[in-house]
Amino acid sequence: MLAEQRHQLILRALRSGGTVTVTGLADHLDVSPATIRRDLLKLEADGLLTRVHGGAVVEEAPAPFTEAAEAQVDAKDAIAAEAARMIEDGQSIILDSGSTVHRLSRRLHGRRITVVTNNLAVYEELVQDEHVQLMLLGGMVVRESRMLDGFMAEDNLRQVHADWLFMGACGVRASAQVMDTTVAEVPARRAMIAASDKVALLVDDTKFPGTGMVKICGPEDLDVVVTNAVPGAAAWTAFEEAGVDVIRANFVGAVQTVDAVGG
Repeated sequence: MLAEQRHQLILRALRSGGTVTVTGLADHLDVSPATIRRDLLKLEADGLLTRVHGGAVVEEAPAPFTEAAEAQVDAKDAIAAEAARMIEDGQSIILDSGSTVHRLSRRLHGRRITVVTNNLAVYEELVQDEHVQLMLLGGMVVRESRMLDGFMAEDNLRQVHADWLFMGACGVRASAQVMDTTVAEVPARRAMIAASDKVALLVDDTKFPGTGMVKICGPEDLDVVVTNAVPGAAAWTAFEEAGVDVIRANFVGAVQTVDAVGG
């Protein structure tokens, strides 16, 4: 079994149970405890778990997609409206598994674009639209998050290139580190970033600082942040230093743009 496959199985075990032991994983994956320890070291270095005596743990309690989709709807629609204006006909875009990203997909009907996604709600939204070229990434179905995930999704992403990635997050720290609560989703999101020319983060004001123990990326990986948060949040300085454009979307439809690089 390849190391990458073991890593996905370890993360899946953590996601289902919250803790794993070295001996239990070694028996389950039919490898030596030494191999498992090396795997845990690598995954901890990537920020995907925390090693403890005899094993590893994660702390995650992500809201189900249906619950997240019903929260902050006005803010998400305002953010989605501004994000949709950034997309040009003929472009290819990646849409991740977030609920705000799903609101964006509702504004893409009739657009002659290519959409790559692991978000089943996005797929259902756009599958009947013949104008949109739609690519659904492969992987394991995560029902509570309405997404496809795992090493198959990551492998698919290595074969594609996009003009834009539109992604969500569970939290944005004062240092502008973008965080997630769901360990298993992070590798696919990082692969999406690597596959895209530009990255736009779509986050409402509750995500400052929000939640999350696992780092998806830093501000240096972002090009644009679209949010309804009031300028002056702690992360703004870090965005400015990294040259990230911050676009503020208002509920009434007016949009105020704060260009962090002064352009």
